[in-house]
Amino acid sequence: MKLLLTAFLLCLPFIHSEKKRFDVILRHGLIYDGQGGKPYRADVGINADTIAYLGDLKNASAKNDIDVVGLAVAPGFINMLSWADGSLLQDGRSMSDLKQGVTLEVFGEGWSPGPRKKKNKDDTWETLGEYFKYLEKKKTSTNFASFVGATSVRAYVMGYENRKPSPSEIDDMKNLVKTAMIEGAMGVGSSLIYAPADYASTDELIELCKTAASFGGMYITHMRNESDHIFAALNETFQIAQEANIRTEIYHLKVNNQWNWNKVDRIIYKIDSAQKAGLKITANMYTYHASGTGLTARLPTWVQEGGILEMCKRLTSPSVRKKVLTDLEQGIPSRNSDPKDVMVLGFRKDSLNKLYQSKRLSEIASLHGKNANETMLDLIVADRSSIPCIFFLMSELNVKRMLQLPYVSIGSDAASIAVANPSVNGGTHPRTYGSFARLLGKYVRDEKIMSLEEAIRRLTSLPASNLKISRRGLLRPGYYADVVAFDPTKINDLATFERPHQYAVGVAHVFVNGMPVLKNGMHTGAMPGRCVRGPGYKK
Repeated sequence: MKLLLTAFLLCLPFIHSEKKRFDVILRHGLIYDGQGGKPYRADVGINADTIAYLGDLKNASAKNDIDVVGLAVAPGFINMLSWADGSLLQDGRSMSDLKQGVTLEVFGEGWSPGPRKKKNKDDTWETLGEYFKYLEKKKTSTNFASFVGATSVRAYVMGYENRKPSPSEIDDMKNLVKTAMIEGAMGVGSSLIYAPADYASTDELIELCKTAASFGGMYITHMRNESDHIFAALNETFQIAQEANIRTEIYHLKVNNQWNWNKVDRIIYKIDSAQKAGLKITANMYTYHASGTGLTARLPTWVQEGGILEMCKRLTSPSVRKKVLTDLEQGIPSRNSDPKDVMVLGFRKDSLNKLYQSKRLSEIASLHGKNANETMLDLIVADRSSIPCIFFLMSELNVKRMLQLPYVSIGSDAASIAVANPSVNGGTHPRTYGSFARLLGKYVRDEKIMSLEEAIRRLTSLPASNLKISRRGLLRPGYYADVVAFDPTKINDLATFERPHQYAVGVAHVFVNGMPVLKNGMHTGAMPGRCVRGPGYKK
């Protein structure tokens, strides 16, 4: 009798669900639940913002009943490195990422939306928490989260000065990190390859990370070097992880310049060794063999002190210009990229765009009539900007090798924008439109470097676990209904380096917090996105 009663009780959820009416049912899909196991056929029942049931719902009904036969159904994808903190303020739809199945944007590579000093009384926010509330009020289609940027914290306290902070300044920075963690930051993010971020010492970063660790946060870093001195940069990353006792992730894992490509085995070995020694080290990548950053990344950081305008003034001095050119000839920073491997995306000035947009630096130098380094300085001074570029410095074989590492998740390192947006002019990196679709199409379906279930784990439960996000990253009853349904045979990135402004294809439906945001590939107009706050958050 006891066995019969137990069996009856176990069947109750199933019996209850068969009779229940849901808000949404996704029928006949192939479920990839995010854990990396084999997929299985099931229906998904959603009520309000929550996954209510996974199983056979043939006798149940729903207000929104969708047949997803032939489609993979997975948790919404997490973009571990997003620059959509600005673009979402302009257009909350997050189109270029949403069309790839992204339901959570994570900001904060060195710079974060807060803390920042208000320039006038009309500025809307100062702290990271105030930004969160402002963006929630404006409304977005995707969820969002952020690290607090070590650069933002340093700039708030010290400006762009290249010097060691005083003990009181360190305390001020730690208090800013503490405030951000309580407001919901995921941890501390750094971008040590750039000025003024690289003015910070290892000890300074350790102190900030200790504060984040005390709230359960993590450290995530664009390391100080990704080329000739990558091993020293890795050692610094491990030192911070160990001394601050903090979970640590490496932004866009890669090795630049052909003469360094053969270091990939040693890089992986060092990370594996650190993990075996007890450090919690993970990484993320974008799915391209070219990076995107400013032309100023080719300059020594000492000349960039004070920001772009101060640097441009400094570069008009013949003595400063001569020293910069000497440094560049000597390989500072880190044996500079070949000019033919640098594609200039565009300028602030239309006159420069007409002459040089989308050309290689080597070609521009030939047209300009000076060598590449002198041409670069002339362009930066003339445009008074960092000048966005694409750098073709990586090996495709290394990209594939690193993508297969089980601790690597994916980030776009880009904003999320709409093709039809009038502000979208000129070039951008194709990763803006294709990072996630490229993994699932090119690398999984076509080149078979990993299984689809493993790729989905990397896009969902792996980053959610690293971030300590609860109730997201898996298809599981009780979890928030961030869900993507896509066609594994059709998903593909269309954006190219020459024609980047093209949406990915193959994603049919996207739900965010239970609301349909993309239906049959079209945006529904819904804006159900929420701020996802970190482990230290206190209301």
